[in-house]
Amino acid sequence: MFGISWAEFLVILLVAAVVIPSRMWPDVARFLARAVNFVRSIIWRITDASEKIKEQIDLEQPIDEIIRTTTDDVLADFSSVRPRRKKRTAKK
Repeated sequence: MFGISWAEFLVILLVAAVVIPSRMWPDVARFLARAVNFVRSIIWRITDASEKIKEQIDLEQPIDEIIRTTTDDVLADFSSVRPRRKKRTAKK
């Protein structure tokens, strides 16, 4: 996984657990869940795009058009501006 062993991953988790205050753990978990979902969606988009490319190649369409449309589809997600969420204030 990302070129690190499980032992190294556990050390990273241990250091994170010590460094990050316990009141922030839910926020960190939400952030990690959003990051995983974002990466999964990008992987699915790339997979779908590669399948489209394969289908279009089978139909013998020009490769320049295939590359342009696929690149536009994948990069459209990166270039879209997402609305910012309001920060939560910590209860005292």
